[in-house]
Parts: sequence; C-alpha cells; structure tokens
Amino acid sequence: MRDLLARYRLELVQLEPGADIPGSHWGAPEAGLVGACLYARADTPLHSILHETAHYICMDEARRAQLHTDAGGDDPEECAVCYLSILLAGAIPGFGRERMFADMDAWGYSFRLGSARAWFETDAHDAHRWLLGAGLIDARAAPNGRLRRR
Repeated sequence: MRDLLARYRLELVQLEPGADIPGSHWGAPEAGLVGACLYARADTPLHSILHETAHYICMDEARRAQLHTDAGGDDPEECAVCYLSILLAGAIPGFGRERMFADMDAWGYSFRLGSARAWFETDAHDAHRWLLGAGLIDARAAPNGRLRRR
C-alpha cells in the first residue's frame, strides 16, 4: 500500500491497534485524511483506504492543502472516487476488483443498479468521463480501464 500511495504523494501512517484515527470522516476503524497523510490501523478495511486515497487523487492542490477529515467534492466527483477506488483495487495483489465490489456492497455504498459491480460495468460512464477530464485515467482505455500515474 505504501508504494501505491506514494505514487500520488500520499503517505500511509499506520497506527497502533485501538488508536484514534485522525481525519476519519466515519470514525474508527475507517481511514482518515489529514493533508498528505492517510491514517489507518491494521483493522481499517482496505476498501476504506482505497476510497480515501481516491478522494486525495481526485483533489486539486488547493483542496489538498486544506484537507482535514472531509474530502468534500460534489456528487460527480464522489462517483469518480468510487470508480477510481475500484481501479486502484485491481492494482493490489490478493485483493482486486472482485473483493472491492463485495466490500463496497457490504459497507453500504448505494448505486442505482443495486451493486457496485453492476454500476461499474454498466452505469458509471459519467464517472469514467470525469476521470478522463481530470487526466487520471488513460484516454485510450476502455470505460473500466487503466490508471494514469501522476
């Protein structure tokens, strides 16, 4: 995870078991964001780490400089964050998109088609366009395509 986050100039700060998680919007054990640091414990769900990472990636520098707990953004950006977190999951050996879909559904992410997979595969065109417009995914990629490194 540290290497993946480092690609986007985000530092993973691993906390001791039971420690408070700075910047956690939902509270422990969910991941927290403060500036360029993502806080997590061993029991922090990977989907939470990926979601908060995607928020950070989707922000501009001005928002990152003010970042503490609430990533902000609008509904189209939130969809892009969900989409990007699924793409990021595909880069993690032993986790992958299938597990991300299941974890998102279990956590309670809500999508019009009833599941993260159905949304990603058939209804996430707006999120794909948002990420293309932001230069975060490769324009030559299929709608469920590859990440572009910054």
